[in-house]
Amino acid sequence: MSQPKLKNLELIAQGKVRDIYALDNGYMLIVTTDRLSAFDVVMPQPIPDKGKVLLQVSNFWFDKLSHVIPNHLTDIDIDELSVTDEEAEWLEGRAIVVRRLKPLPIEAIVRGYLIGSGWKDYQKTGAVCGITLPSGLKQASKLPEPIFTPSSKAEVGDHDENIAFSVMEQRIGAELAAKIRDTSIQLYTEAAAYALERGIIIADTKFEFGLDEDDNLILIDEILTPDSSRFWPADEYQEGTSPPSFDKQFVRDYLETLDWDKTPPGPVIPADILEKTADKYREVARRLTESSV
Repeated sequence: MSQPKLKNLELIAQGKVRDIYALDNGYMLIVTTDRLSAFDVVMPQPIPDKGKVLLQVSNFWFDKLSHVIPNHLTDIDIDELSVTDEEAEWLEGRAIVVRRLKPLPIEAIVRGYLIGSGWKDYQKTGAVCGITLPSGLKQASKLPEPIFTPSSKAEVGDHDENIAFSVMEQRIGAELAAKIRDTSIQLYTEAAAYALERGIIIADTKFEFGLDEDDNLILIDEILTPDSSRFWPADEYQEGTSPPSFDKQFVRDYLETLDWDKTPPGPVIPADILEKTADKYREVARRLTESSV
């Protein structure tokens, strides 16, 4: 079925993948859609069941890592909301009720391997986002230890911008910046160790945080999904090459072959690319959560 607009709830934000609706008493409904974003552009076609996979994986990690930091999840069920039967059918497995918090304008990125923009940066400067690394590293090399490289949070259609940690300190304060950095690295380290036992390398990932009414730091948005992370099959990993990914890499690779300037609107994507991408998402969920969508 196609995605309905919720008639009785106020849409307060629409991201690249998620729709957010206001609820009473300081809560929000987050709907994880099947929309696909690549190069910060929303593609015209959805990925089948992608929203369900992302929510399943993210909720798994929220629960598993809740000892590290509190998160925005609640126990409120979708059945308690004022939605129609059609809307409830669509929302099943795609939506959660969360606490409404003050989001921080930072994406907390942790890198455990040298790939993507970090590899390009290293080739030019010997550093990643100003963090000097040992010489002689190769593409996809495992870093001596995970590094924290924050970025500014972009609006839909814009590109996130890497920022120095000192800039992050200026924007949100040194104490809070340090807490986000240390928490992010701990989250990544624990998740990466778990995933590796299940044949998945988490090369890098991003977290987002908010503050509650008492200025406590809370983990929000999604965590450690194929949309917010770079997952590699461990048995195909080889230093010096760009490993295949358990995510939207099929789409990225296809888009790189086109004469497209990476600005909206996105091009039409062939059905086989969409289905291969959907299969990768499902495989991640099966390996990590030991259940399937």
